Amino acid sequence: MKQLQALLQWLFLRAEGLFNSAFGDRINPFYHLGAITFFLFWVVGATGLYVYIFFETGLSEAYSSVVSLSQDQWYAGGIMRSIHRYASDAMVLTMMLHMLRYFAFNLYHGFRWFSWVTGVMLIWMVYASGINGYMLPWDQLAQYVTVATFEWLDWLPSFGGTLMRNFVYSAHVGDRFFTLLSFMHLGIPLVLLMVMWIHVQRVPKARTTPPRPIVVGILVSMFVLSLVAPVQSQGGASDLSTAVTSVELDWFYLALFPLLTEWPLGRVWALVVGGSVVLCLLPWWPPKFRRGETRKHLVVVHGEAGASTEFKLREGETILDAGLREGLALPYECRNGGCGLCLCSVEHGSVEHRPYQRSALPDALKAQGKALMCCAVPKGDVVIEVDGFVPSEAATIATVHSGTVVGLERLAEDVMRVLIALPQGQTLDFEAGQYIDILLDDGQRRAFSFANAPHTREQIELHVRLIPGGRFTTHVFDGMKVGDPIRFEGPRGSFTLRDSMHPILFVAGATGFAPIKSIVEDAFQRGVQRPMRLYWGVRQRKDLYMLEQCEQWHREHPNFSVVPVVSEPSEDDGWTGRTGLVHEAMLKDFADLSGHEVYLCGSVKMVETAVPAFLAQGLGEDACFSDAFLMAAPVQAPVQPQP
Repeated sequence: MKQLQALLQWLFLRAEGLFNSAFGDRINPFYHLGAITFFLFWVVGATGLYVYIFFETGLSEAYSSVVSLSQDQWYAGGIMRSIHRYASDAMVLTMMLHMLRYFAFNLYHGFRWFSWVTGVMLIWMVYASGINGYMLPWDQLAQYVTVATFEWLDWLPSFGGTLMRNFVYSAHVGDRFFTLLSFMHLGIPLVLLMVMWIHVQRVPKARTTPPRPIVVGILVSMFVLSLVAPVQSQGGASDLSTAVTSVELDWFYLALFPLLTEWPLGRVWALVVGGSVVLCLLPWWPPKFRRGETRKHLVVVHGEAGASTEFKLREGETILDAGLREGLALPYECRNGGCGLCLCSVEHGSVEHRPYQRSALPDALKAQGKALMCCAVPKGDVVIEVDGFVPSEAATIATVHSGTVVGLERLAEDVMRVLIALPQGQTLDFEAGQYIDILLDDGQRRAFSFANAPHTREQIELHVRLIPGGRFTTHVFDGMKVGDPIRFEGPRGSFTLRDSMHPILFVAGATGFAPIKSIVEDAFQRGVQRPMRLYWGVRQRKDLYMLEQCEQWHREHPNFSVVPVVSEPSEDDGWTGRTGLVHEAMLKDFADLSGHEVYLCGSVKMVETAVPAFLAQGLGEDACFSDAFLMAAPVQAPVQPQP
């Protein structure tokens, strides 16, 4: 299968390259196959309605009405009938190419299974509608198609020969039969349109109308074909008393019919049903056996004037698709690696480059860390820069929540536990490790991490450290009372536990313990069995304000351990444990950090010092996650400010 996909990729890329050279990437039809299919449906529908106005559904009138439409009204009805036929054929062609392209580029796994499976359904619905359409003119071809189709259906045990009795004698086929065929030709396309709409719902900002030059080109081509090779009825009117011996087939729709003559009917059913089942199961082949949840990588996007936003991707999702799904105004055009409009710079992390045109991303730019968002699938968390990007208004509006202070407890001389409750019946959905922005009266914000796990979301727990001269923290210690109202925005942030099998090393500085506490408690709740070790660094022994809690975790969970580190112990502390800088203590214990994940939360100075040291000791860039405390940092910064 991989060899077949590689061959198809090679063919598609070269064909698309030729079309780019001839027409430019904007109107390359290979980049608009889905939209062209939608447009052709409307062409088929409009021309079909015109033809239906003049079509007589009676058995004796059907053939003569179609002939009259094609000959007596050739300048209108004849052209409409021909366009109806050629647009139907073209619709099959574009659908097949669209599906083949998705198969070639392996775009049917993971979350894309829905679009793939509904696409298989659409193909057979189009075939059903088209084959039904060939029954209506009631010429020799219609007789052959009708008899062969119902004979095939009659093989099914549920019918048991009852269908073919209607075709033994001409008198058995009446006007009611034709009314049924006509109703089917109206009803199936309506259901088809509904499934087409469902089909595109998983595709962010799916286009259903091709560019105007393509629309004009399609209509002109259909019109010329209709004049050069007008569609005519075949072999005169149907006569069930005489077997049809020779017809010219429309190979777009009727390629299966010779097999109905040459093969046993059961074998044809096995081919159709078996092939459909295989196509529907392709998204799950080869099977993958995973433990735990699928990891969702984080993408941070930087744009103009410090603009920044972040979002998460589903497995196998490109940066562009995920960004469009989140409503971001990212630049793009072809979405297939041909135009180069979605070029970005990968500042941190790495991506997998799916096939693209070299003209859109030359090797020299790729070597500089450039990537096409429509073809870039992150291998881990990434930070990218997009020229001209400005977050949309929808992406920048935050929800403001109102709560009430329901608890105040001093955990240490300069650390206060603040408990906040939302109005009755309300809860806040967040991920362990995220934070909220407390809103002050003048609109300023102060950010604090959740210290509780998501499964205890009835209340919000914050650990507030007193900062000398800090406006909000001083109020917490000197003026805040139980019952005070409080307003905040969030949740925010991306300092969350990634899903993998690597051992976890937590490094916390002072109240950087708060988000670590949230993550650890959530991991216990979810049954995470990965080894976890916490290095908690403080200045003095008294700053280890919840060390007993950590030691209890150690007793209750064999996969967790804690290493407290005091940088400036006093003689009164009686401290006999580890001393020095916390990140250096961890580096002494792990000479090689490869194969580990490190989660680091503390001051900016601590993070800036520790991260390079970790990387130098073998830690992978995509395995190091940090959250630095800043003084009144801007809202869009992907860090946790601490007043």
